Amino acid sequence: MTATVAPPSPRTSAPHQTAVEARAPRQRRTPERIAAVLTLLALAGIAVAALIEIDISVPAMLESWSNTERFFTRVGGLAFPEWPELLELTGLTLGLVLCGTLFAAVVSIPVAYLAAANTTPGQSWRAAARFLGVFTRALPDVVLAMVFVLMFSLGSLPGILAIGIHSIGMISKMFADAIEQIDEGPRLAIRAAGGSKLQEFTSGVLPQVLPSWVATVLHRNDINLRGSVILGYVGVAGLGLEMSTAFKSLDYSLGLGIALVIFVLCVAMEVVSSLVRAAMLGGHEGSRNPIDRLVDRMRGSRGTSRSGQLGGARRFRSPAEAIRRPWNATRVSHVVWGWVAALVVVAAVTFADINWLDFLTFWARIPEIAVQFWPPSFGVYELATMLEAMRDTIAIAFAATLLTFLVSLVIGSLAARNVAPNRTVQGGMRLLLVGIRGIPEVILAIVLIIITGLGTQAGTIALAIGGIGLLGKLIADSFEEVRRGPETALRATGATRLQTYASATLPQGMPALIGHTFYLLDTNIRAATLLGIVGGGGVGYYLLNAGQGSNYPLVTAIVLMILVTVLLVEGLAMWMRRVFR
Repeated sequence: MTATVAPPSPRTSAPHQTAVEARAPRQRRTPERIAAVLTLLALAGIAVAALIEIDISVPAMLESWSNTERFFTRVGGLAFPEWPELLELTGLTLGLVLCGTLFAAVVSIPVAYLAAANTTPGQSWRAAARFLGVFTRALPDVVLAMVFVLMFSLGSLPGILAIGIHSIGMISKMFADAIEQIDEGPRLAIRAAGGSKLQEFTSGVLPQVLPSWVATVLHRNDINLRGSVILGYVGVAGLGLEMSTAFKSLDYSLGLGIALVIFVLCVAMEVVSSLVRAAMLGGHEGSRNPIDRLVDRMRGSRGTSRSGQLGGARRFRSPAEAIRRPWNATRVSHVVWGWVAALVVVAAVTFADINWLDFLTFWARIPEIAVQFWPPSFGVYELATMLEAMRDTIAIAFAATLLTFLVSLVIGSLAARNVAPNRTVQGGMRLLLVGIRGIPEVILAIVLIIITGLGTQAGTIALAIGGIGLLGKLIADSFEEVRRGPETALRATGATRLQTYASATLPQGMPALIGHTFYLLDTNIRAATLLGIVGGGGVGYYLLNAGQGSNYPLVTAIVLMILVTVLLVEGLAMWMRRVFR
């Protein structure tokens, strides 16, 4: 009988760990891996070439600062709608965003169940569900809004459906990934006891993935609030429509005032999301988000980890006692928050002002609308013109991704606890990332366009700044989750902080870094299209003109171009993640 020795914990590795243990195992140089490395180098070269072509000149940007001062002097102070109108617009915007997110959250549950490898009834079901998720992610919500405006007329319903359908892709993907990582023990025990498939899911799967599902839905709701701004340009009611109307009429005071309101709403939504996470999932022990830590201090909570919750769970002596649970503080809190959530849903539906009769009348319009959109055609534009516009959009996305990557690698690294020199720097970088995430890219693009003029430069800078908040957070989280053993071993040999970062932290986080960068590139291609709608250059300009001119075959042709591009990037990203994992 031989004894086995468990490997040391990454967080408690001994200082005398050898240098051999500190080094990550060397990957074999297979032809596929060499091809992946060459592909990465080629993509990096494309990004550099795109950045050179866009010609972002720092001296020119510094010169334009005088234009900025003159512009704001000419605009004067900010203007806002009257308070009753502002409150109504704010309630309408929040209502349609919440309704769209909740719609996506509910629909994503069966889609994720079919897409997860351990719950799907068959591979064909899994492939169909995965394709549905990719398709809804690739289809721009502004195009969906155009279609639904034709089907349901102007109002909030087109925005709700556009936000909801577009959000299914992300929520179902994250939910399916969480389902595949569950502990199979509870589900198999329910199956062995004769439970049905529904009982397996509701009692053995859902309780394990609920925290991840709640966090994903809240994160998507924040994204949808920022994205709702652009929907106003195609007729969706709310603050976005008022802002677009103000800018189109050259009322910059009112437009910038509404933009400020949207920014405040986005930051407030971040705080509210943190409060909901704290109330539903416990505190944020060791949280990396400064807003989460602020919420914990406001609640007087030191945080409770999931393991602590499980370990401190009440044990009942009999099934009868479990059924008739006492009304303690925990149960009262859960019931109260459940009723609060229900009231929020009712309020969202009320403020969204949905015309439910549209669901009974739009069916007759589907054949007429389908004929308008199909077959696709470029119309008066030549194929070379549209391909050049699509190339500009891809160039904006690549250049913005490169700029975001370079800045986010620095900020994200300093926002990681195991890399930052002290907690002050780490907290400051985290707070900076939260602030950047609160600014919608569309508003950034509009302000830059007003100052620097139309063109790809404004769209590239807006995308680059907006992406820092997302990619920087993902990089920081990935670096904090690397194994501590190699870092501890290098520090024990006298390595500096920079040497430890370059030799242990960065190599371990490289697979996640590649995956996050491809995710940002995927997002930037869609966002670059939308920024073209407000004058940021690329194919979005033609998309807006086609929609406003009722040239729907051109809309379909442009959407198919975007869809093919996004699917290619998605396939490339899946291949890269598989090779470098």
